[in-house]
Amino acid sequence: MISVDTARCLKESGLEWTPENGDKFFIPDRDLNDEVFSLSEMTVGIRHVPGGAQISFNGAVEWALDAIMKSEVVWLPSEEQLRTLIADRFVGLTAIDYGYRCEVALADGVRGFEAIDAGDAYGTALLGLRKSAPGLS
Repeated sequence: MISVDTARCLKESGLEWTPENGDKFFIPDRDLNDEVFSLSEMTVGIRHVPGGAQISFNGAVEWALDAIMKSEVVWLPSEEQLRTLIADRFVGLTAIDYGYRCEVALADGVRGFEAIDAGDAYGTALLGLRKSAPGLS
């Protein structure tokens, strides 16, 4: 899983998220930063309401939170989701001494993005792609 910092940067870059079962997210600024939630029809689901998508917590009365707007949470995309977003620009992922290097094709050639874990390497590569091609969703 990618780090909270990388996930925040992706959200700030304007990365679009269409929530689906199995997706993971966290709720910032509510003393829940260390809690990772997963969308599931059983406990946490998505409802479409006027104003946008709402993430609902079924049977979560003990949290005093039964729903929150999607815009208030930060998606933690999986490595597979990040690879899908990088798409045909993906060149390769290599283990290096201190982590991983994800290489992607940019307009000016291949560039590598390094991080301690593979998820963050993919995430920083996607950020690099988004900076080089701002229209990338």
